[in-house]
Amino acid sequence: MEQRVQLRGGSTVEVISSQGDIDREQVLEPFDIENETRKDTGHSSNFDVGYSSGNNLETVPEASKQAISPADVLKTLFFILVWYTFSTFLTLYNKTLLGDDLGKFPAPLLMNTIHFSIQAVLSKMITWYWSGRFQPDVTISWRDYFVRVVPTALGTAMDINLSNESLVFISVTFATMCKSAAPIFLLLFAFAFRLESPSLKLFGIISVISAGVLLTVAKETEFEFWGFVFVMLAAVMSGFRWCMTQVLLQKETYGLKNPFVFMSYVAPVMAIVTGLLSLLLDPWSEFSDNKYFDSGAHFARTCFLMLFGGALAFFMVLTEYVLVSVTSAVTVTIAGVVKEAVTIVVAVFYFHDEFTWLKGVGLMIIMVGVSLFNWYKYDKLQKGHKSEDDKQLQAPSQTGKYVILDDEMDDQENGP
Repeated sequence: MEQRVQLRGGSTVEVISSQGDIDREQVLEPFDIENETRKDTGHSSNFDVGYSSGNNLETVPEASKQAISPADVLKTLFFILVWYTFSTFLTLYNKTLLGDDLGKFPAPLLMNTIHFSIQAVLSKMITWYWSGRFQPDVTISWRDYFVRVVPTALGTAMDINLSNESLVFISVTFATMCKSAAPIFLLLFAFAFRLESPSLKLFGIISVISAGVLLTVAKETEFEFWGFVFVMLAAVMSGFRWCMTQVLLQKETYGLKNPFVFMSYVAPVMAIVTGLLSLLLDPWSEFSDNKYFDSGAHFARTCFLMLFGGALAFFMVLTEYVLVSVTSAVTVTIAGVVKEAVTIVVAVFYFHDEFTWLKGVGLMIIMVGVSLFNWYKYDKLQKGHKSEDDKQLQAPSQTGKYVILDDEMDDQENGP
């Protein structure tokens, strides 16, 4: 595309935008949930969560683009509050229903099967109704489905099933602090899958989190061996599934970049696998004598409880997606560290969990370690953006001609 630019003094210079460079920039564009500019102006839907399109940014000064208005801050705080609310209620729901000394629901695997089924149905409905926005551009192969998607779904299902099973034996406070060890196993799996290279910085982060977990376990007055085993296995599965999730979300060839599309693929597998485990392990023969299933009224109440928990789980995931959309993934991860502390505080007041000064020190060390881990990811992401910018600046040009990519990209986004 040729353009003529008026210079001072009345002369004009021919400006040529290289289409080859534009295509190359589009091909090399990395998966970036941090600074993703909503360029999907061709597909409008009512699901847009209030963020503006890029069309209005052309005439805004650079300083204004980076300005954060009070309305944006309030909107972010609102979504964080909603996320905390759904997450905390889901944790209290699981513990109240499953706790050995509380609700003692006899079939935790059946409960998770219903929750996963609700997530599968709702995510399929959303991706179908807003097909222009959420349907993937590529079709994943059967080989990739069984090699990538199915193991991810299995890891996710085992993570959630083991976490809920641990709540039968141990307190929410103890489970939350032990589950905070998940970044350790995430890094170990990242080393195994060659997603990360071992370094002193990463081993230091692992050591800090490990020290915090050891302090929380030390002198635990109500230590339950199987509860501890279940929650630590859940942390292992969490590390595995997030490594697999990273591969699936960042590979363009899989077409699963959107969280709703991703959920629509993994949730059905999670529901089927957990349903099979429920048939094998849940005490189905005892249901007729259990207070949750011994009458029609109790059965109806149980169905309502299952639907309520499934809705909580789905809307918590939905809120996470909206929060990432209007802010960034870094905001979500940092807010997640605070969320763990909020969950523990609520559990101490609601369930009267024991919380000693040693656990408090351990929790602080864990939060420092997780914060360092999040900062490491953020720093690595920023360096990745810088290297991409350097590649764009090194694009070949011819003598006496100017190669302008930004204006051409704006033209393509805005349409003819």
